[in-house]
Amino acid sequence: MRGYLKRLSGFVIGWIFVLWICLNVGWRFYRWRLQLWFRQSYMVESTHIGMKQTLLFIRHGQTTWNVEHRLPGQLPGVALNEIGRQQAARLADALTVLPISAIISSPLERARDTAEIIAQPRKLEIQYEPELMDLELGHWSGQNYDELSKNDPEWKAFVRDPTAGPEGVETFPQLQERVVAAVERWRKQDSTCAYLVFVAHADVVKLLIAYYTGLEAKRAGLLTIDNASVSLIELDPEHQPRVLAIGWNPQPGWLKPPAPESEKPEVEAQVEGEQKG
Repeated sequence: MRGYLKRLSGFVIGWIFVLWICLNVGWRFYRWRLQLWFRQSYMVESTHIGMKQTLLFIRHGQTTWNVEHRLPGQLPGVALNEIGRQQAARLADALTVLPISAIISSPLERARDTAEIIAQPRKLEIQYEPELMDLELGHWSGQNYDELSKNDPEWKAFVRDPTAGPEGVETFPQLQERVVAAVERWRKQDSTCAYLVFVAHADVVKLLIAYYTGLEAKRAGLLTIDNASVSLIELDPEHQPRVLAIGWNPQPGWLKPPAPESEKPEVEAQVEGEQKG
């Protein structure tokens, strides 16, 4: 009974912390977006200072495996479906207001496809980083996670506590260690780049956000990161990291001043993505 209460209290505390993070981030995001709308000098200054950096963590667009609830892990050959390509195109349009200077991507097809669509209008060369690849799921790769949740006790235990897993399965702390090291290496290497894009996977983005917010790695699964969503972290040597957005699904013009009703384009409904892959 005591062990159950301890786990329950830990779960509740984790949710409260995540809620606190999201409320703070929501307020920061709206302030930051207003600055983009009404203070164009904000972007110019942050681009030329060379000290402050804004990191954009982007999850790839939808794949057929997302729809089928299959776990891709690091398996090759999982590309975007048509909806995923449309999501990535909307994302590329939404980010046109930002002076993105570098795009670093996981080499897995679904991330690579997304990065190519974002890079195309900017004529930027994509840099591929193997350390941004998805969680290594070992023997679970390719399986349906709904079925695993019903029939596999090991999987259920891993979902409850991703800090420990069976042989051949990467844990959340292991994944966090490699992706944080990769991001820090790239941002220091490109220290004069004010806006860096990292295109990766749901668990990768969750664990990066957890690192920069101080959330425990085991609680990162409480975050929601949909397909073709953006999370923004502002880094300034004189201040603590500031999370500006978590898992925002952009529509055209989301960072631009609102257009009159007569000028607004018709947009297809955003399809919500699954949280794996």
